[in-house]
Amino acid sequence: MEALIPVINKLQDVFNTVGADIIQLPQIAVVGTQSSGKSSVLESLVGRDLLPRGTGIVTRRPLILQLVNVDPDDRRKTSEENGVDGEEWGKFLHTKNKIYTDFDEIRQEIENETERISGNNKGISDEPIHLKIFSPHVVNLTLVDLPGITKVPVGDQPKDIEIQIRELILKHISNPNCIILAVTAANTDMATSEALKVAREVDPDGRRTLAVVTKLDLMDAGTDAMDVLMGRVIPVKLGLIGVVNRSQLDINNKKSVADAIRDEHAFLQKKYPSLANRNGTKYLARTLNRLLMHHIRDCLPELKTRINVLAAQYQSLLSSYGEPVEDKSATLLQLITKFAAEYCNTIEGTAKYIETAELCGGARICYIFHETFGRTLESVDPLGGLTTIDVLTAIRNATGPRPALFVPEVSFELLVKRQVKRLEEPSLRCVELVHEEMQRIIQHCSNYSTQELLRFPKLHDAIVEVVTSLLRKRLPVTNEMVHNLVAIELAYINTKHPDFADACGVMNNNIEEQRRNRMRELPSAVPRDKGAAGGPQGEQDGSGGWRGKLKKGEDGAMAEDQNGRPPQAPLPASPMKGYAVNLLDVPVPVARKLSAREQRDCEVIERLIKSYFLIVRKNIQDSVPKAVMHFLVNHVKDSLQSELVGQLYKAGLLDDLLTESEDMAQRRNEAADMLKALQKASQVIAEIRETHLW
Repeated sequence: MEALIPVINKLQDVFNTVGADIIQLPQIAVVGTQSSGKSSVLESLVGRDLLPRGTGIVTRRPLILQLVNVDPDDRRKTSEENGVDGEEWGKFLHTKNKIYTDFDEIRQEIENETERISGNNKGISDEPIHLKIFSPHVVNLTLVDLPGITKVPVGDQPKDIEIQIRELILKHISNPNCIILAVTAANTDMATSEALKVAREVDPDGRRTLAVVTKLDLMDAGTDAMDVLMGRVIPVKLGLIGVVNRSQLDINNKKSVADAIRDEHAFLQKKYPSLANRNGTKYLARTLNRLLMHHIRDCLPELKTRINVLAAQYQSLLSSYGEPVEDKSATLLQLITKFAAEYCNTIEGTAKYIETAELCGGARICYIFHETFGRTLESVDPLGGLTTIDVLTAIRNATGPRPALFVPEVSFELLVKRQVKRLEEPSLRCVELVHEEMQRIIQHCSNYSTQELLRFPKLHDAIVEVVTSLLRKRLPVTNEMVHNLVAIELAYINTKHPDFADACGVMNNNIEEQRRNRMRELPSAVPRDKGAAGGPQGEQDGSGGWRGKLKKGEDGAMAEDQNGRPPQAPLPASPMKGYAVNLLDVPVPVARKLSAREQRDCEVIERLIKSYFLIVRKNIQDSVPKAVMHFLVNHVKDSLQSELVGQLYKAGLLDDLLTESEDMAQRRNEAADMLKALQKASQVIAEIRETHLW
């Protein structure tokens, strides 16, 4: 196990560089209430006075204390290299390579660094202080001294100081790779130990908790800690170890730690002879050293996996930041070409980064064509917005002053154009949706495909502006083409279209069959020509001309006024009754029952409109996507590269476009340092595997 110590020291050095927020380090966290003896325990392990002392809360920032055992040969070599005069020295992480041989200076630096971050009002901070102690008198350990648990704020402390300290402690001991050193004074009731209570919250089974009982020499006369040290009061799986601290008088009298350890040994031999070899500061140091090394060895597989994952992530991050630009002209051309290629690949579906959360690029354009646009056209009713009265009115308006023997074609053309015109709006909406998707592809390429652009925000903005301008220029051209497609259909109603001719033939057969069926239903005594409306009998009835209509008006038949509204009262029917009749004000019937011929004519027109509308809709559904692809999508794909080069690849713009963002260089350096640290940590773990200690 001792052969693992040098490798562990290297691993701890790397972990201090990487940071505990990224990798959960194997460590020992010291937890206890104020004045429970935490600082004395740590100083006993170090063998020197190095921690600030005073009343109230003294430890206000976590102190990560790494003890490194140095053998005599290495000590002489290191002393010569660093110019150190002495066998013990210390180094702070925040002071870089400065060597401290005076432990009073170390204590003062801890106080200064604490006040620099936490202030001088007894407040706390979770930013740790890193201190490494090199000495031949210590065992290899890494400990974290945490602020003491307190209940009542004193002085200028914030009112929630208890909550702040508790959250800080839980943040460190919640790490599953952390051994909890719970310090409790022997002259207090173990059942009320705050240190054991907070440790049990994160380690209910006690698998990583070691209890330390301090101040064994200060217990009331006639009492001892035998039951506590034997684990009969509160059992702890990793054990309980008792120690004797220096009193404040000893500290004031400059009693050395070495003398205090000798006195402690004498006290344990006298008071607890059967437990003396399993208690005391030296036994605590050996136990902590053994526990930490076993714990590190158990954590190494998980740490190795975590380090490899982080190394891959930081390698990818560093690659995205790119190298410092040397040849700006080549770099600009490369970035422009890559963006244009990624944009086109996203449309074609061959991009490197395929979106899995939603449709994107060419797939969404296809969806717009065949799902959104197709379903919208299919939902358009061929006769929507067209009433029977509209059809009848169109037929009558197309006949002029003479009654028509046949349905006029003009009425069909008038009505079918009105219906075909309704296809223009969804067609233009299709163009708009495709334009929006092509605009969205720009952001997709920036986020996923060409992260190098994030280095150069001005170049990114310029590319977005050029592509947006190109799309904006193509939009009216495409809209005009789609508008023309509908206008072409409106310009010539091709009644000789094969599909339309077939539909007319089937329709004529159906109409003729219906006419024959009606003729069969007439009584045999009635002449066949009486079946048609408007015959001599009809004229005698007065129902065929304007006189008959006026007569029906007199009888109360419903009629429309000039505005298409039904009258509120029967119209005056005859000038003989004292009313003037305006013969030009001829009402159009709307609410009456249509005659057989009117019904037949309306049905013919409606069927013809529906048949021709379906033909045109099929044409529009096929031609609009083709027009959008040619005039918008394919044109942008073909001209994007040349447009970007023509607008941006200019000597006068190189320096401005390739200006990195302010924090890019800093982030690149941080990522590079982190990657080096992780690679070094991986090498250290590989070294442990080679020693067959894992």
